[in-house]
Amino acid sequence: MTFDISSIKIPSNPGIYLMKDSDKKIIYIGKAKNLKNRIRSYFLKNQNYKTQKLVENIADIEFVLTDNESEAFLLESNMIKKYRPRFNIELKDQQRYTYLRITDEKYPRLLVARRTRDGKFLGQGRFFGPFTQGSSKLLTIGTLRKAFQIRICKTLPKKVCLEYHLGNCEGPCEFKEAQDRYSEHVKSLEDVLKGKDQTKVFSQKLEDEMKHAAQLQQFERAKDIRDTLIRLGSLQTKQKMEYIKNSDEEYFGMGEQNQTVTVMTFRMINGVIRDSDRFFFDLVGDNSFSNFLYQYYSTHKTPRFIYVSHLPDNAELLESLLSEQAGFGVEIQRPQKGKKKDIISLILKNISLIHSQGGNPGLAKLKEILGLPKIPAIIECFDISNHGEDFAVGSMSRFVNGVPHKSGYRKFKIKTVSGRDDFAMIGEVIKRRYYRLLEDASELPDLILIDGGKGQLNAALSSLRSLGVKIPCVSLAKENEEVFVPHQKNPVIIPKDDDALKILQHARDETHRFGVAYNRAIRKSQIK
Repeated sequence: MTFDISSIKIPSNPGIYLMKDSDKKIIYIGKAKNLKNRIRSYFLKNQNYKTQKLVENIADIEFVLTDNESEAFLLESNMIKKYRPRFNIELKDQQRYTYLRITDEKYPRLLVARRTRDGKFLGQGRFFGPFTQGSSKLLTIGTLRKAFQIRICKTLPKKVCLEYHLGNCEGPCEFKEAQDRYSEHVKSLEDVLKGKDQTKVFSQKLEDEMKHAAQLQQFERAKDIRDTLIRLGSLQTKQKMEYIKNSDEEYFGMGEQNQTVTVMTFRMINGVIRDSDRFFFDLVGDNSFSNFLYQYYSTHKTPRFIYVSHLPDNAELLESLLSEQAGFGVEIQRPQKGKKKDIISLILKNISLIHSQGGNPGLAKLKEILGLPKIPAIIECFDISNHGEDFAVGSMSRFVNGVPHKSGYRKFKIKTVSGRDDFAMIGEVIKRRYYRLLEDASELPDLILIDGGKGQLNAALSSLRSLGVKIPCVSLAKENEEVFVPHQKNPVIIPKDDDALKILQHARDETHRFGVAYNRAIRKSQIK
């Protein structure tokens, strides 16, 4: 049952909206200049299939107002990271990125923060990041500890340890002066983790303190400050080298197929392609190239120049947000000629190749999950539509490369079965369909899908065996969305947000819709 939007009051302000299912779980988060207009648009009839599936799952909508679109952009991104809704874009390599944590102990430590699958941080304290694996902040966590005299012991000892004698810790476990200064060290570390400018400010502050200590002939203190500056200088040098090495420019190509967007990236270092990656996301709600880029650069090093095959929506706003985040000016450009245009063309060629090879990620996953001999480019799905004992019909949908091929749909009047015997009806329809294809020497599908459980699947398999036809055949039980496969007692459980399950659901829903429409037409003609 579709959610009744008249049951809630929708503001006209800018902000974000959180769509929830019947279990109060957030399933989608979006942003809008005008929340009222955007929410209403979801309930129009011209939405694509994937957005329709989102709408079918909505049980409640919550709003958070912002002053402007820029705030909405930032809040949406942060909320998506926090809740990770199943209909939003989620980069599949998030696990490659991490956060740092300053613990909330009496004398805090600096640790790598850990996160649960739903994005919640483990442990208490203040969190900083995200940092990439190649980030100097992560690689030099030891340097940071030494530079700011942060203890590493899990349990505070009663006497100083080796770290004190190496000059890496002042020994707050034993010395009163070290205890008094410790909070200052932690505050300075926090300032550096918050941004590069703070690193420069802190370095200047240390230099002033070192000169002042020397003037007062506090040479031991001046030496300690000098050592800290040397360590901090090493950290800054690595940051600088990292930027030169990894952040020249990045290229993005984008292509759409079957309501799924494929994004491919090339990273250029000193004019040479050094890395490439691929991502997929569904065209649901506000999912867009602009959203993808902002989320991508929340966990990747931001270059000064981003070259794209298609300019994203809100390009100027996105440039502004990325520039603020990176600490330098970021430009997003769509090359029109020259070598940069050639690189974009090369990326688009690669995307076309992915699509031509059945690059729908859901189909590739289906092959792996079900152990199919090849990617199921052609799927035929069957259902029985009953209305009492007198009105029963069979229906079949045909999907090619993950999308409906409506000219290939078929409907069947049940001829050999009386009463309400779904198993026998499935058996009849399967036998008729593939007997006909064999007679005509027509192309057989790569996968047969049956709407139902193990009983319906066994009936279909029996008919296929009688014809000598060997086509992979599975069934999808609607109650728990379980996939039954031959010669296996327990069903295969595919995660609800998986592209593979979405393809099976789409085929099943189309078959059911087509069968119900045919059944209704027959009943109307009988009544007349």
